[in-house]
Formats: sequence, C-alpha cells, structure tokens
Amino acid sequence: MKLSTKGRYAVTAMMDLAIHEEHGPVTLADISVCQGISLSYLEQIFAKLRRGGLISGMRGPRGGYRLARPAGEITVADIISAVNENMDATLCDGQQNCQKGDRCLTHELWADLSNQIEGFLSGITLAQFAERPTVQDVIRRQDTVHFRRGMARHQTTRTKEAS
Repeated sequence: MKLSTKGRYAVTAMMDLAIHEEHGPVTLADISVCQGISLSYLEQIFAKLRRGGLISGMRGPRGGYRLARPAGEITVADIISAVNENMDATLCDGQQNCQKGDRCLTHELWADLSNQIEGFLSGITLAQFAERPTVQDVIRRQDTVHFRRGMARHQTTRTKEAS
C-alpha cells in the first residue's frame, strides 16, 4: 500500500478546515497558499470530499468550505476512503488470488498489515490529531498565513460593499 499525494493532500486540507472551523468557511485559495497544494488539485479532491459527505460549500463573498460533521466525528480513514485511496497492502486487493488465482505465501502478512493500517486510521479523528503538541506548533505557525489572507479578503469585501 502506498498512500498517494491525493490521500495525503486530502487529509492535510481537511485538517486545515478543522483547525479554522471557528473562523467560518475556508477558501480553497487559502488552503492552497497555506499548505502548498495546487488549487486545481484541491478542486478535484474537494469534489470527492463533497460527494463523500465530509464537507459542504458556501457561496458568496465570504464563502468557502466547512466540515460537514464535527472534527471529532471524522476519521482519517473516512477521508482516505472518500478520495478512493486504497489502504490494502496485498497485491490482490484482498481477493486471495495473488498467485495464479490462489493465495500467495505472504498474503496473510500483508492482509494483517492492511488491517493494522485501517485500524490506526479509523482510530484517529481530525480533532484528536489537531490536539497533538507538534501539530499545535504547526497550527500556530500557519495561522499567521491564514490570518493575513483572511484579513486581506475581509478588507476587499468591505471596500466593495462601501462602493
């Protein structure tokens, strides 16, 4: 099993939404700048996250995306599954036909690893991960980027409304 950039970026973007939930909707542009993820790639990922029921979008000048459920109810496994990532380490996708239609010698090892990965990712929510001290350090560092972009967007909106 190899987690692709799609899965990694989906988790990163969802974490970004979770930690900024209290400030209202977050734009893809803000996530793109803060997390260093291509805007067009985020659009593709967010389409899958929306279909998976993990996010909701809000239109308008103060629009953006929000989590569809509380961060404490969304696991990393939910996110990985929503973007169609495979957490199976077997060569046969768990079908037990890895060696000319039969189970291979090491199938059980890779199936056990897959179960461990699934269990680990199912056992950690966005809220739990956000509470880790090392994650909190990154959040504080990145909050300055979001704050500056949010303030610039807010100023632009107020200027347009005054016109």
